[in-house]
Amino acid sequence: MKKFFKGLAVVNAYANYQKVNFQVEALQKSFLELGITLEKIDTATLQAQICDGNSSVSKKDVDFVLYLDKDKHSALLLENLGFRLFNNAKSIEVCDDKMLTHIALADKGIKMPDTIHAPLCYVDGVVNSTVLDNAEKLGYPLVVKECFGSLGKQVYKVDNRAELESLHKKLLGKPHIFQKFIWQSQGQDVRLIVIGGKVVCAMERKSQTDFRANVELGAVGTKYDAPASYVELAEKVAKILGLDYCGVDLLHTTEGPLVCEVNSNAFFNEISKVCSVDVATLLAQYVYLKVYK
Repeated sequence: MKKFFKGLAVVNAYANYQKVNFQVEALQKSFLELGITLEKIDTATLQAQICDGNSSVSKKDVDFVLYLDKDKHSALLLENLGFRLFNNAKSIEVCDDKMLTHIALADKGIKMPDTIHAPLCYVDGVVNSTVLDNAEKLGYPLVVKECFGSLGKQVYKVDNRAELESLHKKLLGKPHIFQKFIWQSQGQDVRLIVIGGKVVCAMERKSQTDFRANVELGAVGTKYDAPASYVELAEKVAKILGLDYCGVDLLHTTEGPLVCEVNSNAFFNEISKVCSVDVATLLAQYVYLKVYK
């Protein structure tokens, strides 16, 4: 196979904001130091499509694709055309859907918050009381999450039946899950970055104003000396899900960490600064060894 010493950084067609731009610019610099040109392209410009029964894409002369989006369809089309993706399409799909993530990790010795999925609903405005009864078994308050979402924006806490029913009605047309609220980790969690199956840094995030620990919602991150149990859990999760690169979010409990979520395209700006770790360079070096060595 011809080597072009070129790669693509694929981003979402609608996500032209500072965090994405920083991520790509840092990666472009790191890859250039290895003699590799990394071109930024969004999923619309990329034009992965099917015409006359055949898959096609606008870009062909690259050695790999650094996939920084969650678009499973575009990712799968690229893989079908023979591109090497970091991460692969299946891993992206599983991580993008919170229920699929928990299903993939279930029965493998991975501790997670108790989770119940909301059955698929085709009828607007009709609430099945059994669904609410089942969710209430988790106790109040309980967490409700849309299966698709990021930055904590699609995560909610409800304190009683009325709030649960009202929120469930609003989400009927969207896949969502109910989870047990973990009191010991209220407003805090640990984000671990895993590259090539190894944890390279960890940051504890704490919020004084929200039950969610997202930096985008006001939480503050600090460097975290992760115990072996946290490191081992994050690395096991990455291996099970087949991820080259990811952010694994863990919750604190007295019995050890629980897996909250896994992000296949985790932002690394904040954690790089907090931990003084050049995540972009570590990821570039990993891809370089996988593609060119």
